[in-house]
Amino acid sequence: MASLPTWWTTRNVRNKVVLITGAARGIGAGLAERLAADGAKVALVGLEAEEQQRVADRIGPAARSWQADVTDWKALQTAVEGVVDHFGGIDVVIANAGIATTGFVRSVDPEAFERVIEVDLLGVWRTFRVALPHVLERRGYLLAISSLAAITHAPGMANYAAAKAGVEAFCNSLRAEVAHLGVKVGVAHPTWIRTDLVESADAHPVFGKLRNSMPGPIGRTYPLEVALRDLQNGIRRRARTIHVPRWVGAVKLFRAFLPPVIELGSRSRVPAADRAALADIAHRGAREASITGHGGRAAAESSARK
Repeated sequence: MASLPTWWTTRNVRNKVVLITGAARGIGAGLAERLAADGAKVALVGLEAEEQQRVADRIGPAARSWQADVTDWKALQTAVEGVVDHFGGIDVVIANAGIATTGFVRSVDPEAFERVIEVDLLGVWRTFRVALPHVLERRGYLLAISSLAAITHAPGMANYAAAKAGVEAFCNSLRAEVAHLGVKVGVAHPTWIRTDLVESADAHPVFGKLRNSMPGPIGRTYPLEVALRDLQNGIRRRARTIHVPRWVGAVKLFRAFLPPVIELGSRSRVPAADRAALADIAHRGAREASITGHGGRAAAESSARK
């Protein structure tokens, strides 16, 4: 099939204001750069102010950065008001901010466990709620970044899987609520993408080995460019669902059969990992053993300051 002309593929983002959370690195930063190249004005919102400002500086006048924790109502409201004052409104919101921790339910640091749900699920709700009045004005588009983990619930990822499954359910309900108002809602399901978060998890002395033992395509890590390409194309058409890569959509068809398959495959790996996790916690402490990625550390520090 012949590729669509540029004017067609960029019609939904050219001259549109796109707010992206978690835009300091990885998917958020990459999308900001790609959408700005499509002609969008991009508002970067997140915790890592210096790194995020570097992204804005690379993009140029079409980008501006605001520091805000997506779990903080006041900070989000201030950031959104700043975006509207600067750019004149908001057309698209991409709720990308997300963190992960490592740990089994019986031994993971409780605060670290709950912080993932605060950021990855409640952060999406708070971002959308604060920005929604402005998106309604422009009959725009809301996109939440969920994950393959919403479909395949692996051991050691209970909080992340629960949060990402909640994001999918939240978007499905919201879509029906705002369709008559002209707003479209999408949810994206990337598999393992080579980002700081995934590389940090892979480097974990216990859970990196467990993750890398996942079989077949479910265990494969894809280049960041694969995710950016598929997400960019989905945003251009205001897609209902974006699967990265496409086979993730097929996995959804077998969702009901996956838990027992995962349980069976985990029987030979989890006992040793469980013992190793306890030893790692004894050595480094529960908090340090749970943190993955720069975003996860920034979220932990933000939480400690509250």
